[in-house]
Amino acid sequence: MWWNTLIAVAVGAYGVVSSAHALLNKRDPRSTLGWVTLCLFLPAIGASLYWLIGNNRIRTRARAWHIHGRFELERKLATDEAESELATHHPEKAEIMRSLLATSLRVTGKPLLYGNRVEPLHNGEEAYPAMLEAIAGAERSIYLCTYIFDTDEAGLKFVDALAAAVERGVEVRVLVDAIGERYARPRVSRLLRKRGVRVARFLPLSPTLRGLRVNLRNHRKILVIDSKIGFTGGINLGQRHMLSDAKNRKPTADLHFRVTGPVAWVLEEVFWEDWHFSTGEEPDWSNLVIPEPTGEALCRGISDGPNEDLEQLQWIVVGALGCAHRRVQIVTPYFLPSRELLAALTGAALRGVDVEVILPDKNNQPLVAWACESTLPEVLQHGVRVYYQPPPFNHSKLMIIDDFYVLLGSANLDPRSLRFNFELNLEVFDPKLAGQLSSEFDRVRGASHEVSLEELEALSMPRRLRDGVAKLMSPYL
Repeated sequence: MWWNTLIAVAVGAYGVVSSAHALLNKRDPRSTLGWVTLCLFLPAIGASLYWLIGNNRIRTRARAWHIHGRFELERKLATDEAESELATHHPEKAEIMRSLLATSLRVTGKPLLYGNRVEPLHNGEEAYPAMLEAIAGAERSIYLCTYIFDTDEAGLKFVDALAAAVERGVEVRVLVDAIGERYARPRVSRLLRKRGVRVARFLPLSPTLRGLRVNLRNHRKILVIDSKIGFTGGINLGQRHMLSDAKNRKPTADLHFRVTGPVAWVLEEVFWEDWHFSTGEEPDWSNLVIPEPTGEALCRGISDGPNEDLEQLQWIVVGALGCAHRRVQIVTPYFLPSRELLAALTGAALRGVDVEVILPDKNNQPLVAWACESTLPEVLQHGVRVYYQPPPFNHSKLMIIDDFYVLLGSANLDPRSLRFNFELNLEVFDPKLAGQLSSEFDRVRGASHEVSLEELEALSMPRRLRDGVAKLMSPYL
């Protein structure tokens, strides 16, 4: 019948138009080839998937959504003074890091803030008591943003603490990712509302085009107390991070950080960007006071996501690797670096820098682990050393350079973090923190298994084929 022909032509045109859009807008050639092939050979399914999860409107629409959330508190603080402090206290390092300082400022537009203290907190055993204590001591405001907020024993302690703060008159706002909160039953947003806590969900699913953006998730972890004490890093809220719990079926090691000083303002600004996007409410900065200096660390916030014009975090990592003179130490649960990051890593190793990467031996994401295994020979053959850390699964994200520079936060070295997720990282210039974390890295490395090129080449053909297929899917993982 004529309408069957008309439908076939319309579906074919749908696939052609979608593939043309991918050709014009996608940056990664592997991703482009995948989408073009899918759109042309399975036009109804492939094109629909492309418009839902694969097209660059994620970038442009998100940028438009966030444009009014640029509050830029840091304009009140002087960039030149902070960089002058770096040159005064660490002249040799300042000269080495000169290009990175310029890169970070150009890419982020954010100043380097002097006078901070950054303290590492290991796992839920250290992080949760410190966070709960800060919540209990809050006098004015509590702002919390997280990806996963479980309603198990650990999560309910936070629900109780937040509700108690509301009862004593503290302004409390909680932002949870609409996908992340689905990891738990009952959902934490419902429990918080019942207790009188103001809560919003980031991009809740709905039949609208905006509500179907399943890839566009808020992966940030932020807690700010009274505008002066902050917590950030990789830890979500849940019993899984309590390694001492014998009943924990999914023990997950992680690293979080308590920050004080002017950098706490950075965390609060990022929280308000996301809260404004989710609720339309704008902050009142009229009574803010610059936090007093609490240490000697220099920090810069990196608020990265698909709303940014550049892939900010990726270019800062590339710039940092280019500045490395002696040693690079990386801990990440998911290692699927882009071609640019691979070039920077192998380039550092080729010029004599000791580049070491610690990955979990048993990953919680099998597809990512398989794709990673297929990627490792390329870095190993150029001198990068890779280690598998035994269980429990380590979810930490960390890069240390020359016992001086630390990049910490929520982002992984994979396409999802660097392209689709909203992430928050801090770059920290502090020899004390870097030395402490470097020593911890060495301890973990000593208990880990070094991966050799010969070991990977000896893998069975079916396993290598499986890994290769997973690697083809890496732009979408």
